[in-house]
Amino acid sequence: MASIGLELSGFALGILGLLGTLLATVLPHWRTTAFIGSNIITTVGYLKGLWMECAYFSTGTFQCEMYRSLLALPPDLQAARAMMVISVVLSTLGCVISSIGMKCTVFMLRSTSKSQVAGAGGCCFLAAGFMCLVPVSWTTNEVIRLFYNPMLPNSYRYEMGVALYLGMVSGMLSLLAGGILCASCCGQEEGSRRPGLRLSPYPNRNPQRLQPMTFRNPAVQNSYAIGSIKHNISHDGYNLDGYV
Repeated sequence: MASIGLELSGFALGILGLLGTLLATVLPHWRTTAFIGSNIITTVGYLKGLWMECAYFSTGTFQCEMYRSLLALPPDLQAARAMMVISVVLSTLGCVISSIGMKCTVFMLRSTSKSQVAGAGGCCFLAAGFMCLVPVSWTTNEVIRLFYNPMLPNSYRYEMGVALYLGMVSGMLSLLAGGILCASCCGQEEGSRRPGLRLSPYPNRNPQRLQPMTFRNPAVQNSYAIGSIKHNISHDGYNLDGYV
């Protein structure tokens, strides 16, 4: 029961990590305009994400525009795109594989490698969390470095957006889910390797009654029976051969 609870908790954390990673990939809130100094009162703010750049006005309206050229983007943005997409794919594979290998599912019931499949799903979650944390940490470092650059005007400074925080939390959840699933898999393998008594599927309630089955030739058995009869008759004191 403990391993089933670990698997369910790891699977739930993996789903949360998948949803958070997907939202962080789609949302444009990776970089937001920093309202500092003379830029504290403005009517327009800007948001930059992996796929689009948005402008929001003081009236509450948004205007977004997709990046038109992939090759014209900076290399770090292209790498962040690829790694976030790979993280989403790995998290999806982790959900599918771990759902097949968990004890509470009906898949692979007669297979001995069911726990190993759950461990493979945990490895997918670990890789997904790593692929999510790398671009998020990279972008966070760049935003902080440019924010404290004294040579950069205030209008070109950005702050960390909501998507970066969401990506950090989602990556950590994916790592935690993968660790839990791998730990449950290792615990099941250690339990199966412990020495113990092997019970037969057909227990013998009274082993003393079992006798080895041997084949006896009927002709030999009849000769033994006739000989024993003659021996008994001779011991009684009457020999029938003398009267014939």
